[in-house]
Amino acid sequence: MNTDSNRDFGLQPLDGLMTALELANNDLVAASTEQLTHKMVSKGRKGRWLTTPVRLKVLRAINQATGKAFALADLFNYE
Repeated sequence: MNTDSNRDFGLQPLDGLMTALELANNDLVAASTEQLTHKMVSKGRKGRWLTTPVRLKVLRAINQATGKAFALADLFNYE
């Protein structure tokens, strides 16, 4: 049986990176050309488990918003 605690990994590098770059959740949602929601970004920052396709959406959105080329390992530490 899965419990919520099995899927909570604490604050992720994504949160610190977004804070350092002064990006809000809305900035990623606005930069995304996919169906990325505020809830997905918020869950990712807090360390809630995101599926690989959702993590990739977040990755593409932050790369689009910043013009940089981050990798999944830069954003999430629960791979």
